[in-house]
Amino acid sequence: MNTKTQSYVMAIARVLMALIFILSGLSKISAAAAMRGYMETMGLPRWLLWPTIFFEIGTGVLIVVGFETRIAASLLAGFCLVTAAIFHSQFSDQVQMIMFLKNLTMAGGFALLASVGPGRLSADARRVPT
Repeated sequence: MNTKTQSYVMAIARVLMALIFILSGLSKISAAAAMRGYMETMGLPRWLLWPTIFFEIGTGVLIVVGFETRIAASLLAGFCLVTAAIFHSQFSDQVQMIMFLKNLTMAGGFALLASVGPGRLSADARRVPT
């Protein structure tokens, strides 16, 4: 694969990886009361809702534009592992097992993105080193 093709593939991959977080954060806004209740049933304080929304949307946007990508990807990898453990650990339920594995897969993808960086079509690539 040539460098130009790789650049486009990396940009598309970043968008696809970030989309779930941006949409998830936006959907939490429209169902804030229900999400607070759900978080409380899982043992989390309700005040974490808005920081979670800002985190999901913010890191998702950073990944899409490729700004501070390695940091954002590392944070999202950790977020995926923590949310897998908290929200998807009922392994007797096959749907929860699949969701757990989905989170592990996303964590792996973000770890890889943190390792290789965002590619040439990114804000990080356009920044002048100081």
